[in-house]
Amino acid sequence: MLYSDLLGSRVSLLGFGTMRLPTSEGKIDFEATEALIDKAISCGVNYFDTAWPYHSGESELVTAKILKKYPRDTYYLASKYPGHQTADVYDPAEIFEKQLKKCEVEYFDFYLLHNVNENCIDVYRDKKWGIIDYFIKQKELGRIRHLGFSTHGGVKMISDFLDEYGEHMEFCQIQHNYLDNTLQDSKGKYELLTKYGIPVIVMEPVRGGKLAKLPKKTEAVMKMLRPGSSSASWAFRWLMNFPNVRVILSGMSDMSQLCDNIDTFSELSPLNGKECALLEDVARELKNTLPCTSCRYCTDVCPMGLDIPYMISIYNEMATFPSFMATMRLEGFPEEKLPSACISCGACSRICPQNIDVPATLASLHEMISKTPRWADICRERAAAQKQN
Repeated sequence: MLYSDLLGSRVSLLGFGTMRLPTSEGKIDFEATEALIDKAISCGVNYFDTAWPYHSGESELVTAKILKKYPRDTYYLASKYPGHQTADVYDPAEIFEKQLKKCEVEYFDFYLLHNVNENCIDVYRDKKWGIIDYFIKQKELGRIRHLGFSTHGGVKMISDFLDEYGEHMEFCQIQHNYLDNTLQDSKGKYELLTKYGIPVIVMEPVRGGKLAKLPKKTEAVMKMLRPGSSSASWAFRWLMNFPNVRVILSGMSDMSQLCDNIDTFSELSPLNGKECALLEDVARELKNTLPCTSCRYCTDVCPMGLDIPYMISIYNEMATFPSFMATMRLEGFPEEKLPSACISCGACSRICPQNIDVPATLASLHEMISKTPRWADICRERAAAQKQN
């Protein structure tokens, strides 16, 4: 097993994510999950990542029950505070105390503010809730060894957040893979965090499994270059070229996935230049995107002051892999700055060097948003399901 240094701790480069545990009849399959975690530990995995909302609150309970068999100093446990979930009241103390109890621990090795993004950053900032101050205090008390945050937000939002709270954030978890390298500008996020000296933990290295099964023609070329290596292993080895990546999380839901990952992380074998170029071609084929270069000529002439390049980036993501995670970032925008505020004057298109029909694009994005579940509604459904558990 490969290991890295994460803030003075020797952690396995392969981390066990518990958002996609095996299930049976809508509940976590305890025996199957126990077999996976036992196998992972026997092969050297020592970093386990969970969170308050995973599996409607069941993930923390099951993960803790299984890890309880092992000495506390032999593994690292990470969990998260759900400030990103829409709620009437935010009580970090109540949630944190429940998490310690659920996980049967006296401290978390790594604790994160969950998904700090454009839609919820004001919740984390709000002195009325005192979220960040509370967790800084818990770190001082030793109940949190290392405090950080996860994010699906844009580079500017992350930069603003670090300018304000960077001195307290020791690590960051981002979605990073060879597709989102450009689709979500995860490269820019990685470079920003590295500039700040903040270690990176990667989530969604295979994009929820989408990069684990590629077109047969592509997989045939991969097998010629690396016989016996799966498509998923290529995605992991691509990440091995980023020295500031300290943990790569994988949501392993069956034994075959785990064994393949164990094999991948048994030796340091990053992709070479030719192999990385192949994945760049794969990413281009997977994407259904507009050629926006973010020159921002359009924003200079927009009478509504819309952030058009940012909206096109979300359009591109939605056009490639539709998800509420993309449109969620727009829910924090005031109504007059949303795609629907476009008055179709066409000034943006006339000046666009890439000849993008911006008004049509924003209209399409508005339609996509209207058909995508709102994050607030998803939060209410998850909260109701968690109460039932």
